[in-house]
Amino acid sequence: MAETTSTADDTGRAPAGFLERYFRIHERGSTVGREVRGGVATFFTMAYIVVLNPLILGFVKDADGQYLGGGDAPNLAAIAAGTALVAGVLTILMGAVANYPLALATGLGLNAFVAYAIASKMTWADAMGLVVLEGVIILVLVLTGFRQAVFHAVPAQLKVAISVGIGLFIALIGLVDAGFVRRTGAGPVPVELGIGGQLAGWPTFVFALGVVLIIALWVRKVKGAIIISIITMTVVAFVVEALAKVGPTVTGVDAAGNNVVNPLGWNLNVPAWPEKVDPISFGTLGEFSLFGSFERVGVVAAVLLVFTLMLADFFDTMGTMTAIGAEAGLLDEEGNPPNTTRILVVDSVAAAAGGAAGVSSNTSYIESASGVGEGARTGLASVVTGLLFLVAVVFAPLVKIIPNEAAVPALVLVGFLMMQQVKEIAWDDVEIAIPAFLTIILMPFTYSITAGIGAGFIAYVVIKLVRGKVRAIHPMMWVTALLFVVYFFIEPLTEVVTG
Repeated sequence: MAETTSTADDTGRAPAGFLERYFRIHERGSTVGREVRGGVATFFTMAYIVVLNPLILGFVKDADGQYLGGGDAPNLAAIAAGTALVAGVLTILMGAVANYPLALATGLGLNAFVAYAIASKMTWADAMGLVVLEGVIILVLVLTGFRQAVFHAVPAQLKVAISVGIGLFIALIGLVDAGFVRRTGAGPVPVELGIGGQLAGWPTFVFALGVVLIIALWVRKVKGAIIISIITMTVVAFVVEALAKVGPTVTGVDAAGNNVVNPLGWNLNVPAWPEKVDPISFGTLGEFSLFGSFERVGVVAAVLLVFTLMLADFFDTMGTMTAIGAEAGLLDEEGNPPNTTRILVVDSVAAAAGGAAGVSSNTSYIESASGVGEGARTGLASVVTGLLFLVAVVFAPLVKIIPNEAAVPALVLVGFLMMQQVKEIAWDDVEIAIPAFLTIILMPFTYSITAGIGAGFIAYVVIKLVRGKVRAIHPMMWVTALLFVVYFFIEPLTEVVTG
């Protein structure tokens, strides 16, 4: 019997054949059992993305009035299936190639940027083509060793400000989509609490209760707090709809062709079990156009959009892999994780793969720390997480029954988590504080991530210039700031040029 022939060291750990040799489990002080538990923990901590990504991408129309995946109606099931598929394949690749306990999926913040800042200016295929280009550029930077130059070009605290600003933007999206914050439509006040300054309607109540629940679970350090909250509040929403018959926000069209609005209704999805469950669909896969955006918005705008994507994606990955390595005790004496280049290569491929699959850039998730907390130290944990994402593809068609109000409390929590980084900014140093401030506030206030980043970059260069610190400005910052000036003033510049 295997139990009588296997060997073990003084810690009681027994080598596990192929898995042990390939992933070097024993060498890193772990066991197969710990790796499996760690992989499961990571999956349940980040499985919410299969639900949230369709809600962020699925209800935004592109410049041609089409939804992601094509057609005049949201394709939530197809986006969910593509999200789970790409996350599963790339997370398995991370484990098998880089042997690192790091999981990947569509990046929150990145998907919001793609939806609200890019797709609104072009077609979804064009937008996803920019994501593919961004991933390819990052891959080239990694393979050629230029990633350090790019990484050091942008001040670290300005990178923090970008992350914080995206967090506020995501939280605002959640509040608006739930009806907690609404446009007034008239008067000097652009937005207000609920309706007339008062919270109203059962859907808003479900959202508020969801926020309370997700915060309670999070502060109690319940594993899988986000996905538990989404499932629980979906059940509550089903009960509410069954008893109150709330109905959708848009109930029909009048004789003049205008929408008939029920302001107290469910914003996007009405919680009801469908008469039939649609088959699994991968309708977003392959829906990208590499260079269509250059014709649609011009070379300058397209280059800036790619650069902005690269900023958010590339720098976040560097920080995430280092943080996970520190938590797992895997960093070397210089603070670098093992197989750094392989990790970055897989992450770069994931960015391009997400665009090619039409589900936005995939990136490394800090939620992988939950698996490390369960003992994960090798890529076997990532393989387990990836396999569970592939299983989740089967349940993708059910995502359309989840009401927006039950899911977006997660965006508020994610916004808080990203906001925590604000303490890393030196607010007593005006040379970085003012650019950081403009970056942070303009993202939610203009509903544009690009506007925030552009204002921050320009302010940084201008302040350094007026203080006589020209040599402190990296050449790449000069170029980028000038491109953003052109981006902001493209209309008047065009009029001047064309006469």
